[in-house]
Formats: sequence, C-alpha cells, structure tokens
Amino acid sequence: MIGVQALVLATRNHGKAREFARLLGDAFRVDLVPDAVVLPEESGRTFAENARLKAETVFSALGGVMAVLADDSGLEVAALSGRPGVLSARYAGERARDEDNVTRLLADLNGRADREARFVCGLCLVLAPERAGRGAEPRIIEVRGVAEGTIAEAPRGTAGFGYDPVFQPGGWEETLAEASPERKDQVSHRGAAVKALLACLRNEGSSGHGA
Repeated sequence: MIGVQALVLATRNHGKAREFARLLGDAFRVDLVPDAVVLPEESGRTFAENARLKAETVFSALGGVMAVLADDSGLEVAALSGRPGVLSARYAGERARDEDNVTRLLADLNGRADREARFVCGLCLVLAPERAGRGAEPRIIEVRGVAEGTIAEAPRGTAGFGYDPVFQPGGWEETLAEASPERKDQVSHRGAAVKALLACLRNEGSSGHGA
C-alpha cells in the first residue's frame, strides 16, 4: 500500500467523516476539509463526476501536496426512474434537512408497490505525485460501491444519517438506521467503495485512472 497516512476528506458532513474514519481504520488519519477551502458546486451528471470535481478542487486548493478523498453518494429508486440520484442531498430543496428529503421520498412513493432502490457511492482519491518536479501529475483512483435494497414504508431507527432510516438492505428486516455501525459497514455502499479503494492501494497503482 502507498505510504500515505493522512488525508483530507472533501466534505463538511460530520456523519460522513465518522463513517469514513471507521471504514478506513488504520489505513489513514482522516481530517475534514479546512474552513478556508471553498467546496465546488456539485454540477456533475454522475456520482463519479461530482466526486472527482470535489477531490481535484480541494487537492489544488491545498497546494497539491495533501492526499484528498471525496465521495458523492445517493439513492436511486427504481419506481422514480433513478431519482433522487445526484440530487439526493437536496431532493426537497437546496437547504433541505435529511428529514425533509425522507419525507419527500416517502410522499413520492406513496401507493407504489415497487420499493426497490440502491445506494451508490462514487469515490475519488487524489494523491500527490511520487516525485516532485515540473509536469508531475497527481495519481487519481476512482472506485464505486453499491448497496441494493428497498424503501421502508416509514422511517425506523435513529442511527446513521441521510436516507438510512428508510433504506432496508436486501435480506434485512431492519433499516440501516436500526443497525450498529459495524453491521452497516458490512453492506453499505461506502463500505463497498472503501474496500475497492484499499484493494487498489494494495496493488500499488495497478488499478484506478490516470489524471
């Protein structure tokens, strides 16, 4: 694995930060993006595009010397033609709270028999060039994780964040918000994405995309 022990997480979402710190374990020390760094508008059409946009923006803002990890993740609901998708965090409006987004989702699914959904996570890790110098390019690794499941009829549980109270993983009777953090990590989209990322790093750069 590459000898990078510290990275900046391109988010100010403390729930995400706790989850990534737990998932990455001893592989990295996770720091939130500094307040002085302006995060870009999530203008991409896909989770992968948004994750890369955030990672590259923060990497550049920090001088190109710190490892930066960014994710974009959300919920895709079959009966809603894949919505809310990349708009998951602002499904009920630009300033929507998690509770507002869940309320709108349940209203949109009211009376629908098809409750199939999936969580998707796009991750992008930007690493400083191994050798400094003119023309040196950062290394970029992009991975994806998916968790299949269904949307519950009503929120259940108090753990987690976002749509966790209404997302029931396949084969479960509980929602993610009713599960322990450790059990959630075993099936979550972020858990799957982090596993893929760590596998790429163990392979010393044999996976991932160039800048």
